[in-house]
Amino acid sequence: MEALHAITPAVTIRSTSVSSLDNNVYLLTASQTGHQLLIDAADDPAAIGRLIASAVGDGPSPRLSLIVTTHSHPDHIRALAWLVQATGAAVLSGRADSAAIERQTGVRVERGLDHGDLVGVPGLQLRVIALRGHTPGSVALAYQADGEPVHLFTGDSLFPGGVGNTDRDPDRFGQLMADVVARVFEVYPDDAIVHPGHGDPTTLGAERPYLDEWRQRGW
Repeated sequence: MEALHAITPAVTIRSTSVSSLDNNVYLLTASQTGHQLLIDAADDPAAIGRLIASAVGDGPSPRLSLIVTTHSHPDHIRALAWLVQATGAAVLSGRADSAAIERQTGVRVERGLDHGDLVGVPGLQLRVIALRGHTPGSVALAYQADGEPVHLFTGDSLFPGGVGNTDRDPDRFGQLMADVVARVFEVYPDDAIVHPGHGDPTTLGAERPYLDEWRQRGW
């Protein structure tokens, strides 16, 4: 089912949920140029096709230019090869996950992303947030415009109620918690909207009171 998350002067944000795992696919369209960026071509080409069709009025002659994959787990890349073939869009991912994505999909990752990088299409720019732990190269993306809430696309690194799965590995969990706190909660305000890789959105303000609880439980 497609959902409309935001319409701002610069961007329209839409999503659809795919697969039995409730993976979220996000589509951002630059209002002035029509260029589009898609986050996580997870599964179900037909549903992704409907999502793209639903954005036909979000900018002049909308066209998908860029796909960013938040991490290398199979449930987030099942439709990647199809979408690249259908649109010719370039693919980016976290540097440490790029080889695994290429191996699983046969798709070339044109650029490996590092913390603090900027990515985007004409009329739309996002900042890369490396959140290591769920996978070595997991990344989130932040869209920030003056006078608007920040939108954080966090993949499987931050959800309502906790951080992503680290298989109860204390080192991986410690790394992910450290990155999420230092690079997300200490940087962005409470009204920042979190768009996770699965399930419903939340805000940093709703999650911030529970950081110590997450640390204590270890997942």
